[in-house]
Amino acid sequence: MDKRLIAPVIISVCGALFYVFCAVMLFLYRVELWMTVLAVAFMLLWAVFSVYVMVERIREIRSGEEDDLGNY
Repeated sequence: MDKRLIAPVIISVCGALFYVFCAVMLFLYRVELWMTVLAVAFMLLWAVFSVYVMVERIREIRSGEEDDLGNY
């Protein structure tokens, strides 16, 4: 594995696991049902988005666009 990929993968996986953990805890805590469903949906959506961003970042790193801020 390339050293440049370690940080984005670790941060994205930890973030996604955190949101999944929070969603499970909310579901188990059993506050109002509509509030739980809304919060769980939001957190799971955020976890999926985090994984999507990680995949896009890995594609950028592999294609050679490590620092695209230098173009501006």
